[in-house]
Amino acid sequence: MGKGAGGCFSSGPAVESRAPARVPTPQQTKPAARPTAASAMPTKVYIVFYSTWGHVHSMAKAVKEGVDSVEGCEGVLYQVAETLPAEVLAKMHAPPKPDVPVITADELKNADGVLFGLSTRFGQAAAQMKSFMDSTGGLWQAGALAGKPAGVFFSTGTQGGGQETAAFTFLTHLAHHGMIFVPTGYTFGGDMFNMQEVHGGSPYGAGCFAGPDGSRQPSATELKYAKHQGAYMAGKVKLLAGK
Repeated sequence: MGKGAGGCFSSGPAVESRAPARVPTPQQTKPAARPTAASAMPTKVYIVFYSTWGHVHSMAKAVKEGVDSVEGCEGVLYQVAETLPAEVLAKMHAPPKPDVPVITADELKNADGVLFGLSTRFGQAAAQMKSFMDSTGGLWQAGALAGKPAGVFFSTGTQGGGQETAAFTFLTHLAHHGMIFVPTGYTFGGDMFNMQEVHGGSPYGAGCFAGPDGSRQPSATELKYAKHQGAYMAGKVKLLAGK
């Protein structure tokens, strides 16, 4: 007989007692975590453009195709407000504006990233786009666009009409807002080196040539580059947004 811890005698060796393991019932099993509202939201890439004769609008639609092709990303088309009177546009033989919402400056802060579509005038963005950017002073003061990725695509009348200078001079807007410029570089591949056909585009972004009279529409290669830029940009925006 052994002496127990409390000074009493026990009748035999102590036997360890263990409770049987409990198997959780289906009701007790913890359900898998559901995605939060934030994680379920798509990555929004705003495609903000100005188009007089429709060339940049065509490019913008191809850019949206590219954005939408990336899982979890959505391209949202917006146009900036027209500043020319209707009678002036009529004399310019400009077609009616596309059925695309006109963006306000405050809406820019809701984007995860922005691609700006530029009609060009003398190697720079058209006055309508500049006017829109001039209206973003409140966002600049609040730092609302700082850190957001941004890119550009464009249309020019001729091969020497500013395919790169329009992009380069637009960078001042992005820099003052603290936005992150995302050029495409040469990621479009072999088509950028195609010397067998006339085509727009540069390391800054996709581009098309409209011709001196605006009669030339974006080519298949130019639209392909625009779609590529949309997909490339969406991937970078998604990465930076942590989604």
